[in-house]
Amino acid sequence: MSDVEAIPEVHPASTSTLAASGNALLSDEGSSRSADGATAADGAAADTAVKRTLHRYLQKHRAALLAKLDGLAERQARWPVTPTGTNVLGLVKHVAGVQARYFGEVFGRPLPDQPAWLESEGGEDMYASLDETMADIVAFHHRSAAHADATIEALDLSAAGTVPWWPEGHRDVTLHRILVHMAYETARHAGHADIVREMLDGLAGDGDGNLADKSPEEWVRWREQLVDIAERAGLRDLDA
Repeated sequence: MSDVEAIPEVHPASTSTLAASGNALLSDEGSSRSADGATAADGAAADTAVKRTLHRYLQKHRAALLAKLDGLAERQARWPVTPTGTNVLGLVKHVAGVQARYFGEVFGRPLPDQPAWLESEGGEDMYASLDETMADIVAFHHRSAAHADATIEALDLSAAGTVPWWPEGHRDVTLHRILVHMAYETARHAGHADIVREMLDGLAGDGDGNLADKSPEEWVRWREQLVDIAERAGLRDLDA
C-alpha cells in the first residue's frame, strides 16, 4: 500500500456541526461601541465587554473541541495517533479537567464531587479508562463548563485567585488572566483534535468555511504536490 493510499480520504465537516455553530457566538463581535467597542473610560461597561468577548471565544473553542467526537465510535475516539498517545477523547477529558480546576479551586469555588483523577499527575486526564464511556466524558465536560460559566458570570475580571500548582511568585492571578489562559488552552487542544480526527477518518475543518473547497481527488493531488516539494527540498539540502 502506498503512502497516499494509507491516508484517509478527506471529507469536510458539515456547516451544521457544533463547531461551526460556535462562530455564531462571535457574529456581532465589535459591531457596536456600546458593547464590545466600549473604551476604558466606560469603566464597568468596558470590563463587562472584555469579559463577554473572552468568554465567547472560550465557548467557541469548547464547541470546536467537542465537535471532533461527532460520529466516532468508542475505539476511534480513544485511538492514540501520536507517539505520546494523543487521542480525541483524552483531549476532551483533559480540557474538562483543566477547566474545572482553573475556574473552580483557583477562585475558591471547587467543582462538587470531583473525580479522583482530577488532581492526578500521572496523565490519567489524557485518556478515558475502560470504566469511562465517551458519554461519561462528554457529560463531565458539560458539567465542568457549566461550573466555569457560573464562576465567570459571578466574578469581575479583577477578581483575585490563586493557582497552587503554578511556581511560587506567579500564583496570584485574576479572572481576566485565567479567561485568557483557558481560551488559549482550549484552542490549542482543539487544534490537536483537528489533526487527530483527520488522521483517524479524514474529517477536516469545522464547517465554518475556513477549509479550502476541494474534492477528495483534489486533496490527494494537493498532498502529492506537497510531498514532491518536500522531497525536492530534501535533495537540495543534500546537494548543498
